Amino acid sequence: MATFFCSTLMILESCSSARTAVKTNNFKKADVTGSWNLNNITFEGIPAESIRSLFGEPSYKCFAGSTWNFPNSGNGTYVLTGTGECASKTQNIVWSVKPENGTFQFKKLNEGDKAKNIDEGYVLSLTSVSASGLTLKSPVTFGSTTAYVVLNFLKAGR
Repeated sequence: MATFFCSTLMILESCSSARTAVKTNNFKKADVTGSWNLNNITFEGIPAESIRSLFGEPSYKCFAGSTWNFPNSGNGTYVLTGTGECASKTQNIVWSVKPENGTFQFKKLNEGDKAKNIDEGYVLSLTSVSASGLTLKSPVTFGSTTAYVVLNFLKAGR
């Protein structure tokens, strides 16, 4: 019995050390704060026609030319211009950056919603940010692998 507990403890310790080895990119909320225009959408490991919807919208194409506002308060918006199958709209969001795991997270807020009461949200990899550009990768399952929808932004007003 003692051997079983020792074996279990060693397995748990090896798992926990693997979790602490998470790669970080040290981006902070302040790096992302501001207004960004979605310049283009690309795909890694998946053909574009395999993506049916994105962030609850009927097509990833709805986001072409969209403007995303990330004020320091964490209460932001994205604005869709409206094309073919997509209505124009302004969507309120609450957003954050998690430097410890290099992610950008957001939840959609509708009128009267409180972020703490919303279970559904989106977690994207924050892969690069500079004074003029921002790249976020949204993971999607394609077959048995993880592929990415890559969102490339330019700082608004540049």
